[in-house]
Amino acid sequence: MTFRFPPARRHAAPSLRTELLFNLAFLAASALVLAVVTAMLAPIFWRNGLGIPLLVALIVADVAVFVAFGRYLVTRLVTGPMDRLVEATQAVAEGELARRAPAAGTREFDRLADSVNRMTESLLDAQGLLVRAEKLASVGRLAAGVAHEVGNPLSAIENYVEVLRRRGADPELVAAVAREAERIDVIVRSLLDYARPRAAQWDSLDLSEVMESAVALLGAQGVLRPVTVDWTAVPGLPRVPGDRAALEQVFVNLLLNAVDAAGPGGRIAVRGAATSLGAAGAGARHLADRPDGTAAVEVVVADSGAGVPAELRERVFDPFFTTKEPGRGTGLGLAIVLRTVHDHGGRVDVGTSDLGGASFTVTLPATQP
Repeated sequence: MTFRFPPARRHAAPSLRTELLFNLAFLAASALVLAVVTAMLAPIFWRNGLGIPLLVALIVADVAVFVAFGRYLVTRLVTGPMDRLVEATQAVAEGELARRAPAAGTREFDRLADSVNRMTESLLDAQGLLVRAEKLASVGRLAAGVAHEVGNPLSAIENYVEVLRRRGADPELVAAVAREAERIDVIVRSLLDYARPRAAQWDSLDLSEVMESAVALLGAQGVLRPVTVDWTAVPGLPRVPGDRAALEQVFVNLLLNAVDAAGPGGRIAVRGAATSLGAAGAGARHLADRPDGTAAVEVVVADSGAGVPAELRERVFDPFFTTKEPGRGTGLGLAIVLRTVHDHGGRVDVGTSDLGGASFTVTLPATQP
């Protein structure tokens, strides 16, 4: 099962060289025919005193036709596509980030447009990665400070709750306070996990095994019981460098998010595939400090839920941002996913799946041979 429609198959465009040679040959042949006709008719009109004016008129007409057709030819095959290419690049520079260079109709200019579009996407991806890295660093420092400031009074509250319990205070009231304090403790621990990830133990990993372990873990806990999970191990995936426990937690968080989004009776699809960075027609994903063409692994977790609106796709990775009802989540799950994947040199993208809901794509560079 795939989660992106295949790119539309384009007919092979003609070569610019062939187009120019063919049209110029046609123009030269037409000029030659006109010259032959002129030479044949000149003696007839010469006897009537019209030879010189006719010859001049035919030469002028020949030159005018050559200039007009040549201008049309150059505009259609060269300057027109170049103007559209320049217009598209200027639009991107002015902030129209979705603008791309159109196909030009000839093989050479189509290759140039594809190259410009891939360069634009690569630059935008690099810019996005830099913005995300800065956001991760700034929010991480904030999270560490908040966790420290909240953690101290929280410890005192827990001690006071224990004192109240020993003094025979209302059990229901004490239990309610203890329950809310535990919720705060979960948030604080999540903040610490986000701000200061634990020391990683890096190995060369088979992501199929990591994904299978995450699915098995949640299945054993009964979390996946309300939904149907389409999961098939993919043999032969390139191995990736990483911390197994951290990446397993990434897929656990994505699966939990998918279960909440799909709801009872919903469907979840998990798939891994080998790819290469910047691969044409495959979403053209790029990674910082990794050249296009580098082997990589993509893991897609898709659900049949309501999906993520386009205007919220960047915000879903922000700490404490959640679309769930109050009390059903801290809004840190996807933020931790983003940070962990970023620390592994990868990226996370959110889009729309074939199931109708959201799809989260984790892209990680493969182990260098």
